[in-house]
Amino acid sequence: MRQPISNVERWLVLSQLPRFGGRRAAKLISEYSIEQLFQVPASALPISDSQRRVFTQPDWRLIDSALAWAEQFACHLVSLSCESYPPLLREIPDPPMLLFVGGNKTLLSSPQLAVVGSRNASPAQHANTEAIVKPIAEAGMCITSGLARGIDGVAHKAALAAGGKTLAVMATGPDRIYPSAHRELAHRIVDQGGALVTEFHPGTAPYRGNFPKRNRIVSGMSLGTLVVAAGMKSGSLITARLATEQGRDVFAIPGAMSDPNVEGCHYLIKNGAKLVTSPVDIVEEVMAGHVMPAEEVKQTKLPTRGLLDSVGDEATSIDQIVDRSGQPINTVMQQLVLLEIQGEVAVVPGGYQRVRRTGYV
Repeated sequence: MRQPISNVERWLVLSQLPRFGGRRAAKLISEYSIEQLFQVPASALPISDSQRRVFTQPDWRLIDSALAWAEQFACHLVSLSCESYPPLLREIPDPPMLLFVGGNKTLLSSPQLAVVGSRNASPAQHANTEAIVKPIAEAGMCITSGLARGIDGVAHKAALAAGGKTLAVMATGPDRIYPSAHRELAHRIVDQGGALVTEFHPGTAPYRGNFPKRNRIVSGMSLGTLVVAAGMKSGSLITARLATEQGRDVFAIPGAMSDPNVEGCHYLIKNGAKLVTSPVDIVEEVMAGHVMPAEEVKQTKLPTRGLLDSVGDEATSIDQIVDRSGQPINTVMQQLVLLEIQGEVAVVPGGYQRVRRTGYV
């Protein structure tokens, strides 16, 4: 009967055991070394009969497939016992035993901010993501997200555009990019010094139950999680809950009360998440001691008071505001969202209207 001859193979065997997670594996390895574990009789190990059967007769096709993948350029298998395993991820209640990493594995231990949000976010929410992510990436923090459509993809692209680094955590095998529309983005992430990360073996196709598992890695590797846009049933709320359970900071960007796509953000803020209107709101909380001080980060505020001069007392269309302000439409839209929250403008049929307070001259 074939026996594992390397520690990587031994970890690949352990990863196949049913209902056997990283925390139990770490406990077992604390009692036996990974080498000793395979030298004692399987009957002596504190595992169930079904786990013992897999332990003694693992699926070697899966192991050979994983090893073949790891032989490719810039492909790495990182186990719980490796020095390059993300230190923050090691602390969560259910750390993955193995990570398949394509690209720069040193980023696993870098200070990270998780950025998540709706797949159906508005252009203004995309602009908000870029306004927050770019200066933070420029300051040296790695941006971590899930490679999904919408906010995830915008966050990855914004980090790359800023010349920063980004990690994409996948819910598929390392050889299966999902969604396929992000295949080019995945290649760019690796080419520009980032990495693709997953706990799933090569060949693993998209499966609904794997996405929450992916989310715990996104939040688990990060110092904090920023939720940009999320409805009440959004998977981003799962990530935020996991971050809270992991003892990490949670941040949220508010939006218009009429937008169902920010109901989840408002819920998070009401329940203790930190409201974000500027990159500095995040820098001051999580980046101290990791990258440059907050005061040296580009002071990119979402709203600008000057935009008010372009909004009239009557209904003013977006096109009119763009023409009057001379600012790009994405900038105008992101500023209008926060000005609405601040009560400076209101959404009316045909566009936006300036709100005049009592006593205004």
